[in-house]
Amino acid sequence: MSRPLPNEHESRITIQGVEIALGFPDEFSFQWIGQPDVLEQLLAAWLVIDDADIPLNPRLIGKPGVGKTTLAYAAAKRLGKPVYIFQCTMDTRPEDLLITPVIDKSGGIRYVASALVTAMVRGGVCILDEANRMSEKSWASLAPLLDTRRYIESIVAGLKVSAHPDFRICVTMNDDASTFEIPEYIHSRLQPQIFLDFPEAEEEKRILRENLPFLDTNILDYVVDFLQRAHAHNENYTIRDGINIARYAAKRIKSLNGNRGNIQSLMQQAIVMTLGDEALSYVI
Repeated sequence: MSRPLPNEHESRITIQGVEIALGFPDEFSFQWIGQPDVLEQLLAAWLVIDDADIPLNPRLIGKPGVGKTTLAYAAAKRLGKPVYIFQCTMDTRPEDLLITPVIDKSGGIRYVASALVTAMVRGGVCILDEANRMSEKSWASLAPLLDTRRYIESIVAGLKVSAHPDFRICVTMNDDASTFEIPEYIHSRLQPQIFLDFPEAEEEKRILRENLPFLDTNILDYVVDFLQRAHAHNENYTIRDGINIARYAAKRIKSLNGNRGNIQSLMQQAIVMTLGDEALSYVI
């Protein structure tokens, strides 16, 4: 049984005689308005079709900013599940991924579950974000969770935690050079691979409109044209960059208090200040 902690944003549960503090799910207004087929692929990976079946552990691969986390979040919400996001870094330790001992107000030790373990216990979805930034030592702690055993073993808390049958996991991986190689024994556990590419022009405009419904259509069209030319030359400029460009350009225009001046010049300035001078190669 879990019970709320007074004045703290967590609840507690006892596992094998050890009291563990759990966190709350992440709540965002993310919506997936991109390619419907990748959403269907992800949902299929999580499907269980027989009592002897288990869900798969898909990985979403693509350039930074193409919407991998948004896709995973939207898929989890489609299933009505709580979502717990764990941001992976090069410094992520096994205990960060699992259960961390901390000193409480009385000077004693209490154990705090990560977003991953909280999702395991509550039957939610955990998104390991930018997971290929982690080292092999951290990956090794997840090996039994990612196969038919579906449990983790916390050395610091001295216990095993089995995943709830409703637990699902998804990892996102950036397709860039700032990452570690994934160990082969983990690689084979993270299947299927779902690839996200840059969206087409109409799709890109819908995403911009969804995120920036208050902006002028001319600004959105300008940004989409810029991004599409960059995509055609295999530049890694993403919809996230486009959102930042459009948002800043709109703020600059607004700050002029009606003296709009040369809007094209302001758009180019927003591009340079977001991506650098080299991005002007894709501006008409």
